[in-house]
Amino acid sequence: MSSPSVETQIDQLQRGCEGVYSVDELRQKLRDSHEHDRPLRIKLGLDPTAPDIHLGHTVVLRKMRQFQDLGHRAVLIIGDFTARIGDPSGKSKTRPILDEATIKANAETYISQADHVLDTHPDKLEVRYNSEWLAGMDLADILRLTATMTVAQMLQRENFKKRMADQADIVMTELMYPLMQGYDSAMIDADVELGGTDQTFNNLVGRDLMAKYGKPKQIVMIMPILRGLDGVEKMSKSLDNYIGLTDAPKDMFGKTMRIDDEMMREWFTLLTDMPAAEIDVLLDASKTHPRDAKFRLANEIVTQYYDRESANREQELWHKEMREGQLRDDIPEQVVSTENVQPGDDGQQCYLFDRADLIVQCQFASSNSEARRLMTQKGIKLNGAALAPEKDVIEIKPGDVLQRGKRQAVKLVPERRESKDS
Repeated sequence: MSSPSVETQIDQLQRGCEGVYSVDELRQKLRDSHEHDRPLRIKLGLDPTAPDIHLGHTVVLRKMRQFQDLGHRAVLIIGDFTARIGDPSGKSKTRPILDEATIKANAETYISQADHVLDTHPDKLEVRYNSEWLAGMDLADILRLTATMTVAQMLQRENFKKRMADQADIVMTELMYPLMQGYDSAMIDADVELGGTDQTFNNLVGRDLMAKYGKPKQIVMIMPILRGLDGVEKMSKSLDNYIGLTDAPKDMFGKTMRIDDEMMREWFTLLTDMPAAEIDVLLDASKTHPRDAKFRLANEIVTQYYDRESANREQELWHKEMREGQLRDDIPEQVVSTENVQPGDDGQQCYLFDRADLIVQCQFASSNSEARRLMTQKGIKLNGAALAPEKDVIEIKPGDVLQRGKRQAVKLVPERRESKDS
């Protein structure tokens, strides 16, 4: 099968991009690649500073996969050396230095999770660690690298300018970071480097650095930063506004259904392959109800990381819970324990619980006071009936269902807790 025309490729690759430096140069590289049957080398650098990948990371990973599907080679740079410094992008203070064991563990997790998006066939993906070339540099090498950029150029970086104005520290290693990231591009002969908007400065440094090393300048393609579930901040695990690639289908679907309607175009464009015309129809309220559009978005996301059957099942269960007020048929079990156990009238053990303690054990509240507040607001149900905030104990039987709101429910498995005095 023949490959798409260069102009078709350009249209596909520009989808969702914040900026391309430059489109004309990318067009020429694609033509040269076709004429000489040489796949382009598409670089993406990841510093393994956290162990998990979420949907926000997949925006650039998906762009890399587009290049792979067009016949090009992805080069994933694991910044095991640069992670020791920490990328200063968007940071208002110096980042803590990570130890090698943490960096190694995070890197292994990154690679395994990137497998959910990228084609990992050896002909399609090359994984490199930048310690290969950075760890062996001597002082003379480092001085030659620093001579490629002036201090004035470095201080044009927005967060550096802001920190200087605020009289906040900028350590010398942070000034080295963009140069080292640019050096990565020169060492692997990158044709294209991908990054988020927070990486624009670093990636353009790499573009200039390659020219100074006598190599063809890489194209820089910048992708938007995906907003998280709160609709304001970028998706981040630290802000707890994320969907992880390893989240269960239930959580992936349910979290997507909670985003604001105005975020749907952003998510459809950056997280799915749906044609723009189809997205337009889905987001036209005169043609598609916003809830149905969001159903489609959640379904597409779950299908990508699991399968269509799982996505359809989650859609049915969500409808059952949220529209019909019924509980799911796959409620997880929760072991809860009490010292207060006595024989019941039927000869079976009777498990008696303090109400607030029961709620805390089920992790529906972080403290007894929060648990009592939830009961006062009728936010906790036991077997479908609101649990009153009384102080007397309640009897719990195996299989009883404790519920908070519409989407949090557990099937109770009571057991005897050994007395502290025993």
